[in-house]
Amino acid sequence: MAVRHQLIGRNPDQVWAVLADPDRYSDWVVGVFDSSVGRGEWPAVGADLRYEVRFGPWRGHGRTVVRRSQPAEAIELEADSGPLGTARIAVELRSWGEHECLAVLDEHPLRGTAGTLHNFVLDSFIQLRHRTMLGRLAAVAEESAPPRRPGRSPEAVGRRTAEEERS
Repeated sequence: MAVRHQLIGRNPDQVWAVLADPDRYSDWVVGVFDSSVGRGEWPAVGADLRYEVRFGPWRGHGRTVVRRSQPAEAIELEADSGPLGTARIAVELRSWGEHECLAVLDEHPLRGTAGTLHNFVLDSFIQLRHRTMLGRLAAVAEESAPPRRPGRSPEAVGRRTAEEERS
């Protein structure tokens, strides 16, 4: 089982906005290209996305189904890679102070060939993938939403205070 975490400079609601946007899926998930909504309304339980997967010269098609969805807290997905089988991918969002979020990514093979052949080598590969994936999630969330500073309302973010203007 591969578990990795990343501190993100945005709160869970702001990170959730990225996870809940099906158009942003390929921005943060490693190897996914040209994603589109399949059935349902993402990220409702049962909704799915379809996409092309690329790994070097190899290309295939995948489908990811939402299995659990708790806004601003957690999403659990089952990614189906056809002959390789499926994987459970869980992203948990934990508040870290007032303005940050700890994203915990937990992935492991669930069904099919990958589940049968699951081993240390596969977990090592998944760890490398997670490092990149969480870095991308952080970058997308931090670029998409303004930071919230202590003592400032969301409406005031981006405007300079009187003290900042004097300096």
